[in-house]
Amino acid sequence: MTAASLLSIQVGRIAPLGPDGIPSGFVKTSIDSPVEVTPLGLVGDEQADLSVHGGPEKAVYAYPASYYPVWAREYPQHAASFVAGGVGENLTVGGWTEADVCVGDVHAVGTARLQVCQPRQPCFKFALRFGDRLLPKAMVRNGRAGWYYRVLQPGTIRAGDAIELADRPHPDFRFDRLVEIVNFGNAADDEVRAMATMPGLASRLREAARAKLGT
Repeated sequence: MTAASLLSIQVGRIAPLGPDGIPSGFVKTSIDSPVEVTPLGLVGDEQADLSVHGGPEKAVYAYPASYYPVWAREYPQHAASFVAGGVGENLTVGGWTEADVCVGDVHAVGTARLQVCQPRQPCFKFALRFGDRLLPKAMVRNGRAGWYYRVLQPGTIRAGDAIELADRPHPDFRFDRLVEIVNFGNAADDEVRAMATMPGLASRLREAARAKLGT
């Protein structure tokens, strides 16, 4: 598997979003200098509602750069905003999509080690960012979700760094399949059993799998 690349890094400060001025850190600014990665995310990145954003299992959000031209073709009225950082990601990734990633993958970026643990599930703030209520449902439907990392080893990253696969504990559980399961609830019994005890998977998804099994 070839390495991916970190095309750009974005952080956001809490600011009013949408016509009602809802506090949000959705809108991001690109950072060219080295950025420190901590167990709770990138230094300088803020989240307004910590009940649904941020935390150790949503510390860093990555999104494939290859999706932006697709979004722009589908929604030409928003094309100018479908650029790196447009969907609120911290890391814009070149070379990989969800089809190239597996649950629990450990990625080496700069001096940090990051673990893929869950997909993004878009909320209403995605709609507010673009002024288009259809976009969150579109992201669910098309599966272009990106992935959240937990931070296994804090460190420093910079735009242009390679993203290398350091460990793959679950090579048979591709991340695009997890996205489908999370979005549509169509897991097979063996997948639910695997998810219930899967190291690396976000704890909320393990708990949901255990609940489905009745354990």
